[in-house]
Amino acid sequence: MNTNESSGASSVTVSQAGGRPPRRGWRRWAMDTRPLRHPAYRRLWSSTIVTTVGSQLTAVAVPKQIYDITHSSAWVGYASLAGLLPLVVFALWGGAVADTMDRRKLLLVTNIGIAVTSLLFWAQAVTGLHSVVVLMVLFGVQQAFFGLNSPARSASIARLVPAEELPAANALGSTVNQAGLVAGPLLAGVLIPVIGLPELYLIDAVALCVTVWAVFQLPALPPLGMQSTRRAGIREVAAGFRYVSGHKVLLLSFLVDIIAMVAGMPRALFPQLANQTYATYGVGLALGVLFAGIPVGTVIGGLFSGTFSRVRRHGWMVIGAVVGWGVAITGAGLSRNLWVTVAFLVGAGVADMVSIVFREAILLSAATDEMRGRMQGVFTVVVAGGPRLADVLHGTTGSVFGPRAAVAGGGVLVVVMTLALAVTAPALRRYRI
Repeated sequence: MNTNESSGASSVTVSQAGGRPPRRGWRRWAMDTRPLRHPAYRRLWSSTIVTTVGSQLTAVAVPKQIYDITHSSAWVGYASLAGLLPLVVFALWGGAVADTMDRRKLLLVTNIGIAVTSLLFWAQAVTGLHSVVVLMVLFGVQQAFFGLNSPARSASIARLVPAEELPAANALGSTVNQAGLVAGPLLAGVLIPVIGLPELYLIDAVALCVTVWAVFQLPALPPLGMQSTRRAGIREVAAGFRYVSGHKVLLLSFLVDIIAMVAGMPRALFPQLANQTYATYGVGLALGVLFAGIPVGTVIGGLFSGTFSRVRRHGWMVIGAVVGWGVAITGAGLSRNLWVTVAFLVGAGVADMVSIVFREAILLSAATDEMRGRMQGVFTVVVAGGPRLADVLHGTTGSVFGPRAAVAGGGVLVVVMTLALAVTAPALRRYRI
């Protein structure tokens, strides 16, 4: 990847050659939908709209069913941890697999596996099995399939759209995912009293059939070069880590996300804030809007992401976005007014969207195709593991110093650590396409 000044010029030339006139006025700020002109990417993205909402139905149904059986929030937490180890192991291995076989075939196999797991969730619920062990095992299997699926899905994007459209493609995908985080739980809350818990699993399974059909329509995505002659074993996983350590910009993109999520993700403190700081607004209302704040912000950021495709200094965008995240989280912790706090969380969500888009673009552009699967596997682990570590850190800190101090302190720590990283590690701030 060429990161000098000529890189930007060449990208502009390619864009102009496509015959698309520059967008003017308000349209230059609106979401860039150029990637949807490519049929293969459009199929992959369209399927995500359906399955993201469906997966959130299961994400609500599993903890709800476990709580109904045990009447214990601790068991809900144990179930979440039960899914973490399979996710980590199979995401790392899945990245290696994605680099050694046709990614379309891998997506087909894993999506079918996730659909079958959803059907098993439905079967145990409709038969009234009432077994927490069965639920945790099924959840672990589902997370294993997800770990295998996610790296292949993300790595495939770079083969479906031109390089200059990667930020726009990432913005489109991230916006759909975040919208699903808002719409899915709300839909589950409406459907549970009407159709019951088992049917949520069934709806998710049907939605996954849409994904399987969309993936079936994709072109073949075999490895480039001789990668298909290798096996996806421990050596290949280790090679991925060596590749990260040898490419500073990739290592730094992971590190800056760890800083943002571990030090600055305050979701574990939302229940305590709702009960102690914002109880006068109504605990239920406060809890709901606190959890919705960040996802709503990411959706807003995605809808106004039109300028992303014109930005070439991807490293500076990541640094600025993470600093903005830290500032917004600090403001949320200092505020005593619920709606001001939510406004800060929405701002944090906008910053998070910018960070997501450009970190994904760096991973897809700075890594070679033979390593993209493994890079996405590491990315999946970081994205999934960071917030879980943050839950432990913030939960412990909040119990000692109080929730507002823990939230604000985490935000300040994000800003300080990110600025220190930008000063001491020039590879990230210099990166551009």
